[in-house]
Amino acid sequence: MFMSALSRTEIDAYNAKGGAQGQATDPQAAQDRFLKLFVAQLSNQDPLNPMDNAQMTSQMAQINTVTGIQQLNQTVKALAEQFGQTQAAQAASLVGRQVVAEGNALSVHNGVVQGSFSLPQASDSVRVDVLGHAGELLGSTSLGPRGAGLQHFDWVPEGMDAARAASMQVHAMAAGQALTAMPLARQRVESVGIIEGQVHLRAADGSTLKQQDVLAFL
Repeated sequence: MFMSALSRTEIDAYNAKGGAQGQATDPQAAQDRFLKLFVAQLSNQDPLNPMDNAQMTSQMAQINTVTGIQQLNQTVKALAEQFGQTQAAQAASLVGRQVVAEGNALSVHNGVVQGSFSLPQASDSVRVDVLGHAGELLGSTSLGPRGAGLQHFDWVPEGMDAARAASMQVHAMAAGQALTAMPLARQRVESVGIIEGQVHLRAADGSTLKQQDVLAFL
C-alpha cells in the first residue's frame, strides 16, 4: 500500500480526533500521534516515488507549530491562574480598610459620619449637606477653604442617630462662583472575592464594586 504526503488539514484532523479523551491539548501526546503516523507514512511510501526532503521538512514544521501553540496556550492559562491567585491574595489585605469610589453615599463608623468628594480647583469655602434615607436634610457642616482634588470629612451629629445619615450634597465656591464638586462614596471593605476573574469588594452596607472602580484606598 502506498501513501501520499499528508496535508496540514489531515494533520490537524488527526490531532483533533486524538483529543477525544482530552489528549489533544497535550503537546507530548500530539507529537507521539504525529510520529506514529509519520513512520507509517514512510514505511508505506512508493519506493519509486518517495517523499522528498521538502515534504518531510514541511510536515515536521507543521507538527512543531501545532505543538508550540498548544504549549503557549498552556503557559498563558497557567499565568492567568497565577495572576488570579495573586489578585486574591492582594485583595485580602483590603478587608477592614476604607475605599473611595463614585457615589454620594455616606458611611458611619463609631457614631461619626464620614464622606469624601473631589474639587476641580481650590475653593474659598465648602459646605456639605447631610441627607437622610428619604432625602430630608439632617444637618450641614462648613469645611472652610479646600484645595483641588480628593477631600475627606468627618461629621459628628448632635442629638441624632448617625445611622440616619445616608447621602450628601456638596456646595463649593471660588471667587464668588459655584464649583462643580463630585461627591464620592467612602465605604469600609467587609470581604473580597473573585468573580469571573475580577476582584470584587463587598462593603459594609452590602454593596459591591470592582477593584478597578476604586479611586483611593484609605
